[in-house]
Amino acid sequence: MKFAICNETYEGWSFEDQLASVAELGYDGMEVAPFTLAKSAYDISTARRRELREQADAKGIQLTGLHWLMLGPKGLYLTSPDEKTREFTIDYLNELVRLCADLGAKTLVFGSPAQRNLLEGVSFGQAWEYAKTAFGRAAVTAGEKDVYLLMESLPAPECNFIQTLDDAMKMVNDVGHPNFQMMVDVKSMSAEGKPLDEMILGVGDKLKYVHANDANRRGPGFGKTDFRPVLGALAQMGYDGYVSVEVFDYSPDPVTIARESLNHLRTILNEIQGSN
Repeated sequence: MKFAICNETYEGWSFEDQLASVAELGYDGMEVAPFTLAKSAYDISTARRRELREQADAKGIQLTGLHWLMLGPKGLYLTSPDEKTREFTIDYLNELVRLCADLGAKTLVFGSPAQRNLLEGVSFGQAWEYAKTAFGRAAVTAGEKDVYLLMESLPAPECNFIQTLDDAMKMVNDVGHPNFQMMVDVKSMSAEGKPLDEMILGVGDKLKYVHANDANRRGPGFGKTDFRPVLGALAQMGYDGYVSVEVFDYSPDPVTIARESLNHLRTILNEIQGSN
């Protein structure tokens, strides 16, 4: 099991300084939000992609993947009734897959509630088919690039489409492509009110990535969420992927968030491993 942190936590820092801090604190990887690099993935040149990857390699940090995929450019919408909008979205998702591979990363987390929520006049069934088609086509590109596109469940009030792990699993099964798989987010799972360990174990071998955050939207250890069932289930599964700290409250400061979150997770994992 390895640990990463999402780079938007370091709001306003240069990419190199983000990497330096993450490396100094002892993380294995860093997850990247594309909007922190440019307004559009199309604006990130081949040379710049190579430079970013080389900067990470120089610090001994693995760029784990991308998330916050659809924040820009304008006009993206997964479940729009307009075919041109959906085609634009699919094309951009494919470009993000290429960006992910160029950075040496392996995962793309599809959350993007504001670009997938049901629009007026679009039924759940229609939206499901639109999304299924988009994910299926992007999964083909992901297969060609040897990366994974991952489905994230997002609960209300944040999202009204694919809100639960069961919904996300159904979409993954309906698409049926080996490069379209699952991730879990502790904050999102907490909203379902079910035992976290049972939920994680239920995802099984489809699980390729984990977001670690408290139900209060802060880092692990900054609230009341118990991460022992989370890490216990992952250890039981033999999960050897990344657990990535993702927060939505950037106080008190990025270094404190990163350091204390990692310490909290490592302390629990060491306790679990020591008791086995």
